[in-house]
Amino acid sequence: MGIAERRAREKAGIRQEILDAARELFVKEGYEATSIRKIAHKAEYSPGTIYLYFEDKQAVLEALGDEMFRRLDQRMQAIEQDSWGDPLVRLRRGLRVYIEFGLEHPHHYCLVFMLPPEQLSRPMDPLKLQNAMASFQHLVVMVQSCMQAGSIPVGDPQEISQALWAGAHGITSLLIAKCGFPFIEQGRLIDRVLETLIEGIRNK
Repeated sequence: MGIAERRAREKAGIRQEILDAARELFVKEGYEATSIRKIAHKAEYSPGTIYLYFEDKQAVLEALGDEMFRRLDQRMQAIEQDSWGDPLVRLRRGLRVYIEFGLEHPHHYCLVFMLPPEQLSRPMDPLKLQNAMASFQHLVVMVQSCMQAGSIPVGDPQEISQALWAGAHGITSLLIAKCGFPFIEQGRLIDRVLETLIEGIRNK
């Protein structure tokens, strides 16, 4: 291994240690209560070292979001590329994967999608959450496949995809927040929401 490669690995390792420390603090103490100094202490680096890798606390948050959605993107891509079967069934699977992924990573989901804008120093930069956008694009492709197969009426795939995503996000955020509401069994509720979403766009 050459010197340049070793240094690159060391830098990647330090960056990951910073992200791991920040993730734990964001979950335990909340985004607003976490500071760069706290992240530095947790990661056992100086605050100056943190700033060598990240502009500010929000940049750390955006990196964590991108890291999480990279995994979601891989799952959504696998479903999109599965060419067998009814494309409407594939679309439903994609929506379910999204919901289940959010429930598997509730703290990360809250940080990216449910954090009040006033807690951020600036608007979230979509370019720094490219994997989140890629995940959504897989949904758009699945919607287009349904149109091409005649399973749903031809229309604006962005509009339909955003409406479906809004429904999926709604149930995901509600189940994460709980809100004290006496929900029915989680799997049944998700099935009912998905059926409602799919039937709402299906060709009659």
